[in-house]
Amino acid sequence: MRDSRVLRRAVGLVLGSVLLGLLAGCATYYQKSIRFQEAFVNGDLQAANKLLQENAGAATGRDRLLYFFQKGVVLQMLGDYEASNAAFEEAYLFTEDVQKNYAAEALSLITNPMVTAYRGEDFEIVLLHYYKALNFLRLNRTEEALVECRRINIRLNELNDRYSGRENRYRRDAFAYNLMGIIFEAAGEINNAFISYRNAWEVYRDDYREHFGLGPPDQLKQDLLRTAYLNGFQEELAFFEKEFGRNYIHTPLEGGELVFFLNNGLGPVKGEWSINFALIRGDGGVVNFTNDELGISIPFDTGNRHGDLKDLKFLRVAFPRYLERKPVYRSAELAVGERRIPLEIGENVNAIAYTTLEDRMLREFATGLLRLAIKQASEEALRKKHEGLGVLLSAVNAISEKADTRNWQTLPYWISYARVPLSPGSHEITLESHNRHGGTDRDTFTFDIGKGETEFFLFHTLASQPLSVR
Repeated sequence: MRDSRVLRRAVGLVLGSVLLGLLAGCATYYQKSIRFQEAFVNGDLQAANKLLQENAGAATGRDRLLYFFQKGVVLQMLGDYEASNAAFEEAYLFTEDVQKNYAAEALSLITNPMVTAYRGEDFEIVLLHYYKALNFLRLNRTEEALVECRRINIRLNELNDRYSGRENRYRRDAFAYNLMGIIFEAAGEINNAFISYRNAWEVYRDDYREHFGLGPPDQLKQDLLRTAYLNGFQEELAFFEKEFGRNYIHTPLEGGELVFFLNNGLGPVKGEWSINFALIRGDGGVVNFTNDELGISIPFDTGNRHGDLKDLKFLRVAFPRYLERKPVYRSAELAVGERRIPLEIGENVNAIAYTTLEDRMLREFATGLLRLAIKQASEEALRKKHEGLGVLLSAVNAISEKADTRNWQTLPYWISYARVPLSPGSHEITLESHNRHGGTDRDTFTFDIGKGETEFFLFHTLASQPLSVR
């Protein structure tokens, strides 16, 4: 009886240690950067930037891609487009040069994937060029924006090649093609603009409508018809007139244009779910099953108080999942005098994020179970030499098990846009954002439009609902 009490006391101590370890060690990337996240979500961009400066060491760590992503967004919202693009260029160079660290890859199989350098999701790397291009356009440097268009094209070709014949629903990016078309047209490259618009329309039609619930914006249809006409492509113009059920009547642009991009809300945050339990096996003892995903903890007492240290075991395997931040605003429009011009969704970042993770979950499961198998093999080998050390390694393996919860957390929930023809001169334009409760918030901007010029503008509404499981 005394030995049994000693064993149970030892079990309790180890279980308590494991629990404390799990609580401390399982913090997600979001939780570890909570001060920055809170400052950003609250719109305190100066504080967010200061926190990034204080954490400058992250620029050389395994999360350096995320560091430059976040810094680029914050500086852009502060209006420092040069510094923003310097940060984004660092991110771009990292994605170009990143190589596998085989030592870190091996370590991840006996600890967790957070020990490796974060390489970015495919859609994150594509959106990097969206931010860079708009920075250049705000600086009136169209040639550099065109360079970003060509970089986007290279990225999209890489995606097509990588996922050829594989079940990945995000293989092409309609919004990226659309953006390329808008920039090419503003630069006077009408043929390239038409090709990009046509590519965008095909991807919206074939991929986005089915996989992300998003069809081609009406503005894209207008742009396709116009550039087909301007290029003298009569056959293509007739095809799209029939496709869209409308006859195109060309109206020459007498003044200039405003292309207004709205980043609405905040994209999802990566968290994790896990299957984990502590187990005392044998003829007797306590079996305690704990499942984080279901939020349950069930102790089971066999009634037999006999047990042995070799029966103590800890198991945990973790997988990534997204937590949604639904936007407060459900729609928006621009008020230009008596006109109301709706902003149309061009990219549903939230939907793409969820879909890309779902597409690779089989690979995530395979990697997680391989990691668990390697850990179990190491435990069994050590138990044969020393029971106590085997139990300790079991606890350490459970504590160190984590999913990779890193992602670009300053991205919007979705991106919408509108093209507004304006006469030359100064214009006051109001963004009317309609929330889910029927209310409307207004932000007013002034734009000076030159004849034949295209003005680009980006605004980010940060209002979002609390994190939730979708």
